[in-house]
Amino acid sequence: MTLFIVRAFFLILSAVVGQQIGDINGNALIGALGGAGFGLLLIVLEGSMYRVSLRGLSSMVFGLILGMVIAKLITDILALLPLDVYSISIFRVILTIVFCYLGVAMALRGKDDFNLIIPYVRFRKESFYENVVILDTSAIIDGRVVDICKTDFFQARLVVPRFILKELQHLADSKDGLKRERGRRGMEILSSMQKDPAIDIKVHEDDIPDVLEVDDKLLHLAKRIEAKICTTDFNLNRNAGIQGIRILNVNELVNAVKPVVFPGDQLLVKLVKEGTESNQAVGYMDDGTMIVVADARSKIGEEIKTEVTSALQTQAGRMIFAKLA
Repeated sequence: MTLFIVRAFFLILSAVVGQQIGDINGNALIGALGGAGFGLLLIVLEGSMYRVSLRGLSSMVFGLILGMVIAKLITDILALLPLDVYSISIFRVILTIVFCYLGVAMALRGKDDFNLIIPYVRFRKESFYENVVILDTSAIIDGRVVDICKTDFFQARLVVPRFILKELQHLADSKDGLKRERGRRGMEILSSMQKDPAIDIKVHEDDIPDVLEVDDKLLHLAKRIEAKICTTDFNLNRNAGIQGIRILNVNELVNAVKPVVFPGDQLLVKLVKEGTESNQAVGYMDDGTMIVVADARSKIGEEIKTEVTSALQTQAGRMIFAKLA
């Protein structure tokens, strides 16, 4: 709405200025129409530039200024030669056009490495100890990343791309009840993280319009700003590993910090359901680790002492096999 008001005001202002110019030549109406047409043309041009990012525009301006400075230095050197004013003026115009073009082209081509506008990515030599971690949709919905951030385990600035927010919003608006609940949970978790002063989290505005899949966008963005990706998605983890992108997998971290048990250790566990094999019962530790107890189906509902016989690590987590102590 604000942009619409600004455009309308600019259009009216252009018509008024055109009328004043036309009034000088005795053609106020034609001047007003010409001014309004010029303003409308600029509005259309501005609307077609919606894909131009602030970083790309800033890189272009920097390249333009750099080209003008180089052209000025060279023409000042040429001015020392015994040339007439006309020749120096021609050289000045030609060199300014050439170096401005080269400066803009080089700045736009290298804008991903330029990184002047992204506030959390500085020049590499200055940011050797500064890390950036991109949060995936699955990591946000999972929720455990909040507690991990509060421990300052990442020691990095967290980044949420705009396309991740769009995916969460799409899930929250889904007709599927489960997806809708997951999307709303993710939005609530992200909102709480932004309000927490102990968590350094920013929204990355740049999109990658040439890439359609969200996972592919994440991988491209991680390469562009040399960041890690925090996720719980196994397929994304594997794909990023193939491309040489570092992944911080929440599930792997949680499994790594679970207490270590050895055969012969005794555990107190409450059995809650039957196992898949004959006469087995299943319980869980406080961290969610499944304990399968042999010959204990009759003890379901009771808290009993067990003795560890073996442990098995799977992609879904760790399983502990035990017997009655």
